[in-house]
Amino acid sequence: MLESFEDSRITLAPSKERIEVPLPEEIGSSRIAGKDVAKSNADGGSDMFDEIRQRFLEFKSNKFLKEAAHFQNLARAQSPKFLVIACVDSRVCPTNVLGLQPGEAFMVRNVANLVPAIEFGPSETGAALEFAVKSLEVENILVIGHSRCAGIEALMGMQDSNTGNYVERWVVNGKAAKLRTEAAAPHLSFDQQCTHCEKESVTQSLNNLLTYPWIKERVEDGLLSISGGYYDFIHCTFEKWSLDIEGSGATGGKRYSTKDHQFWR
Repeated sequence: MLESFEDSRITLAPSKERIEVPLPEEIGSSRIAGKDVAKSNADGGSDMFDEIRQRFLEFKSNKFLKEAAHFQNLARAQSPKFLVIACVDSRVCPTNVLGLQPGEAFMVRNVANLVPAIEFGPSETGAALEFAVKSLEVENILVIGHSRCAGIEALMGMQDSNTGNYVERWVVNGKAAKLRTEAAAPHLSFDQQCTHCEKESVTQSLNNLLTYPWIKERVEDGLLSISGGYYDFIHCTFEKWSLDIEGSGATGGKRYSTKDHQFWR
């Protein structure tokens, strides 16, 4: 039986929209090369922080001050429509990739964008879920996987006995996705299996969301939608899907099938 939690409200301030500034250049641009790299290392990366400082000042003058009323509203309260769960990978930035604006999305990022089942016990991701769903009352949860995920590669390369370091102890939350991948695609190469598991783990995380009673109840009442996404940063494509909660039911009482697959390119 799933452990149940009392549906108490957390009293933290609710966000609104968000206007994000396009990044001028990558921090590791060609201008920081050769002697510049040596100087940057010697100065403790001061050149890099000078560039970040400039970006902040540009954001302040070009966005914050020009849209002062909007940001004043955000300072009072937040009311995001989305909870986005994404990977910590530096190449995956949901605000840039999906154009999310300040206040639109409550953001959670962890290794391999995993959602542990409620049986895992307390976690930062679980705390964020509770706050976003109970207090902010978000209307959508989007779990985003991505190509070439090192966390999923670590998961796929794990042996049952290898659960010693922090990464392995965390990514073991995706073990069901690993086993399903190995069963469904034993003929594929390791890299291909990792790609398969990157998507499979998102679907597993969607199913894990429904182990939280206060999420499952809102989904069944039509107050909350949960969706999976996959960002391929090699070809710049995006896939989106959801769970067939009403149609299929959980297979074996444990897992829902997927539906509404979309491919954006």
